[in-house]
Amino acid sequence: MPAHAFICPNGNQIAIEDCLNQCQQPMRCMFLPTLRSVAASLNRNLNGASVTELIAGTRETYLKKMTKYAVEPQSVLYALHGSAVHTMHEQHTNGNMLSEIRLKDAITSGKFDLYGQILDEDEGVLGDLKVTSSYKIMKALGRYKVDVPTGQYYVSGQKKGQMKYKKELRDDGVRGVGDWAIQLNYYRILLEQQGLAVKRMVIQALCRDSSLRMAAERGIDQAVYLIPIRRISDSWIQRYMQKKAQNLQAALAEKRLPPRCSSKERWHDRKCKDYCQVAEYCPYGKVLKIANSEAKQERSPA
Repeated sequence: MPAHAFICPNGNQIAIEDCLNQCQQPMRCMFLPTLRSVAASLNRNLNGASVTELIAGTRETYLKKMTKYAVEPQSVLYALHGSAVHTMHEQHTNGNMLSEIRLKDAITSGKFDLYGQILDEDEGVLGDLKVTSSYKIMKALGRYKVDVPTGQYYVSGQKKGQMKYKKELRDDGVRGVGDWAIQLNYYRILLEQQGLAVKRMVIQALCRDSSLRMAAERGIDQAVYLIPIRRISDSWIQRYMQKKAQNLQAALAEKRLPPRCSSKERWHDRKCKDYCQVAEYCPYGKVLKIANSEAKQERSPA
């Protein structure tokens, strides 16, 4: 089911339908069309699950489908950024391209962003559009920071006599594109099932914080990066997705909370603390959110 309520800036909850019909505050927190777009993006179909829903933690997807939860509209505006980028591209395709078509097989369904002659003369390119952070792009490019000795030493303070180090970027690390690779490879499988050959897969990542110093410190000095995605074994991808689909469908049928999301799916608990919309309905996430809130209060000035 979709989210049922918005959380107002003052902390009050209001049913989404009521909010869209008549704001209870002196003035809306944002434009009405923006709120309508946010509401539309929160819809969750109970029947079946898409590729992106299966890639997420099974417990998270289950709770989003089965729980009446509330969201802060401003916390999900990033989804509208992505939708706007998709719409912009969809309006500028031609006869050599396909865009925003949903395909389905016995396991799941997925809507790919772009396919065809989207980069050069090669007609078999599958492209996906991402609006993401400089941190995610840094990881996807295989970049990381290392401490390099400067040859200088501290001459005073607690570190007196110790070597000074500086941070340097390297770009020979493991590329962090796991979920992106699974998503694009399943779209590839769906296209190939329709007789459409996929010769290359490429992510076009738009950096939403490219103008900030933080991005420059991460070595991200462009607004857009093209990130190639390698082919993964069809049998592995299909087994992986089929297992996740079966686990989700069994949980939905039995109305049983699935096992805790994996550490990777939880972003090593970071998602539970700050980004999961249904964390308060998850026994594990609720404990983390309470502890995180208490820690923030302790750090804040009295």
